Amino acid sequence: MNKKILSTVFLSIFLSSSSLFAAEVSKDQDSDTYRLLALFGDVFEKVRKDYVEEVTDQKLVESALNGMLSSLDPHSGYLNDESFKDMQVQTKGEFGGLGIEVTMDSGWVKVVSPIDDTPAHKAGIKPGDYITHIDGTAVMGLSLNEAVDKMRGKPGTDIKLTIRRKSVPEALDITLTRAIIKIKPVRYEVKEEDKIGYIRINTFSEKTTESVKKAVKEITKELGDKPIGYIIDLRNNPGGLLDQAVAVSDLFLESGEIVSTRSRNPEDTMRFNAKPGDIAEGLPIVVLINDGSASASEIVAGALQDHKRAVIAGMKSFGKGSVQTIIPIVNHGAIRITTARYYTPSRVSNQAK
Repeated sequence: MNKKILSTVFLSIFLSSSSLFAAEVSKDQDSDTYRLLALFGDVFEKVRKDYVEEVTDQKLVESALNGMLSSLDPHSGYLNDESFKDMQVQTKGEFGGLGIEVTMDSGWVKVVSPIDDTPAHKAGIKPGDYITHIDGTAVMGLSLNEAVDKMRGKPGTDIKLTIRRKSVPEALDITLTRAIIKIKPVRYEVKEEDKIGYIRINTFSEKTTESVKKAVKEITKELGDKPIGYIIDLRNNPGGLLDQAVAVSDLFLESGEIVSTRSRNPEDTMRFNAKPGDIAEGLPIVVLINDGSASASEIVAGALQDHKRAVIAGMKSFGKGSVQTIIPIVNHGAIRITTARYYTPSRVSNQAK
């Protein structure tokens, strides 16, 4: 038998052995999965039977799903039908509640940002505040969705939040009145004496990009001559829709990458690039951020900074560099799961930074 044939025989044996080994590994993994699912079933039955109070199957399953997803990161979770509908309304810029964007941090509810002109903003809630109790009930042990559900309620009703703030030694009890939250995504002012256009972006909802376009147009119209520059205020903007962050960045860039998203599979990497056309016509831009600027706000700030299109001023931003995908589950709400991280044009991820 010549060397070529011998090599072919050995290769065939190796490949066959590898396939058998892979099949055995896959079989073992399946067995482990089935054993773990059996464990879940056993615990489920024990809780149904022996817990001190009767609990519905729906609550147990939804809590288990929430626990599984929220253990991955603070931004993943399960949305039941009601929560899913609320989320869909919120992205359109109108919803009920306190006007506060929150996340989980070490078991506590942490304030990302209050939204302008909402009960939370008017009551003095600040980015970085920790909510420890809601109407006297501790939030430790609740999922993020459960805590948010407790803060929701009929407009006009009061709610007491117990707050811990780094700069204040004792806990703060703050009473707020729930309201229908109507978010105006963009507002603007004209600094006539300085010929500067001020654009405040509150959130990145479906109407944000068109509202920014309108603001620039109105500023130019009011000043008559061209303004000498723009201030884009992203302070306390908790983020929103990725496509709106890309579109707003594109308004002020002529070319180049705006942001890239990278997921578990390298082939799923996506890059978003600017198209020609700068509605500010090259005029200087200052972007204001603070510790309440998160997610989509950080995409815009990062893109304009990396392309040297704007100067960034203020405080360090929140540090949310992940992308969540909403996956509807037929007849059972949806799951919100982190599917990618985003990177600025200089390939920097600000996740938790």
